[in-house]
Amino acid sequence: MIIFGNAKLCNSKIHYTDKKQSVGDEMNKRKLALGNRNIVGARVTEARNQIGLKQKDLLARMQVAGVPISLPALSLLEGQKRPVSDIELKALSEILDVDVRWLLGQIEKS
Repeated sequence: MIIFGNAKLCNSKIHYTDKKQSVGDEMNKRKLALGNRNIVGARVTEARNQIGLKQKDLLARMQVAGVPISLPALSLLEGQKRPVSDIELKALSEILDVDVRWLLGQIEKS
């Protein structure tokens, strides 16, 4: 059996499945444990989720702000698997409308 998207090729016949990926309010949950390469990743995820942004939306806003970052890099940042630059930290603070000190864990969210 060979699977192409939502079509399965079985013995020269194609069968289509009606399985659709969940779309809507439900966001993907982190599958791996957080890393230790930065201290802001978990708070970036928290702030992003609180304002209802998806990773790709945050990515687009960061790129418009002039921060050259890819989706895998943003995912690694949120997973605390890669360091965060000062330029990224400033942009994240402005886009997510949170204090840089909160992202760094120095103050509580007001």
